[in-house]
Amino acid sequence: MVSEAPPFWWTKADWRAWALWPLSAIYGAVARKRLLNAKREKVAAPVLCVGNLTVGGSGKTPVAVALALAARNMGLEPGILSRGHGGSVGQHPHLVDPDQDSARYVGDEPLLLARAAPVAVTPDRAAGARLLINHGCNFLIMDDGFQSARIHIDYALIVIDARRGIGNGHTIPGGPMRAPLIDQMRFADGLLKMGTGSAADTVVRKAARAGRPFFQASVRPHYPEGLSGTPCLAFAGIGDPSKFFDTVRASGAELVVEKPFGDHHFFSEFDAQDLLSTADEKGLQLVTTAKDYVRLDQSSPAMQALRERTKVIEIEADFELERTPQAIIQATLDAWRRRRLAG
Repeated sequence: MVSEAPPFWWTKADWRAWALWPLSAIYGAVARKRLLNAKREKVAAPVLCVGNLTVGGSGKTPVAVALALAARNMGLEPGILSRGHGGSVGQHPHLVDPDQDSARYVGDEPLLLARAAPVAVTPDRAAGARLLINHGCNFLIMDDGFQSARIHIDYALIVIDARRGIGNGHTIPGGPMRAPLIDQMRFADGLLKMGTGSAADTVVRKAARAGRPFFQASVRPHYPEGLSGTPCLAFAGIGDPSKFFDTVRASGAELVVEKPFGDHHFFSEFDAQDLLSTADEKGLQLVTTAKDYVRLDQSSPAMQALRERTKVIEIEADFELERTPQAIIQATLDAWRRRRLAG
């Protein structure tokens, strides 16, 4: 999987995308075959997948958290399946311990997801599902993994970023698509547009024509005290750092320095020293995302100082219609019951 998306993926297809088209066609054909022919293991619990069509961030993690919390409020015992991107967990499934596990071991997103429900980290989704079920979970939320085709999905919710949409529409390596759009949409049960913007509208219209339900949500930030009016240095290693920088500006802070890093970037001693020295030189408050903060370990005095001096902006998914999470969960339960009756 590509770790960093080149900028030309998110603009109108140019000569680079078309030059890579033969490779994209091969990648798309392989992805199509996997989606159509994979033997998906059926597990003994409802499975709700929160996926996306492209590489890069689309807001899946706060959506998965919101759905887990809603499931618990409905009397269910949710568990979350995660690949643990950036972590070093092997094939054997691991139940995340947020008090003991590091982001280097389990990945950054599982540590955030574990605030809402038990999280199993493994590339083997079926083994992770069995671990969660044995742990007492009776409703599974799969964070990402829509294209993995490892287990049967009762409801596939596709999250699409309103600002970036599907980029140039080309499949990897010429664009950000994980598989051709038409092939992915065959397996989608609902579409959730995150944020404001028109880049996702083409996909929304196609989903509507195919009879797929459409939902709307945005990200609600929770700002730490003392940020408004403060000169800041913001740093972020997420799918689209520019979204975070816009969030910092929206807080009323004076964003003086932007430091983008690659998605799931693990900060080094040099990174810590550079961020601290820049902040000291310009008299700036350091600020980052919750996802980046869990990747700041305490391996050195500089890293410890960076943790202590950095303010964190937490986010949550804010659905346009309050009952949207419950509706998605109920649709998943209904599909699971139909699966059981069908044998």
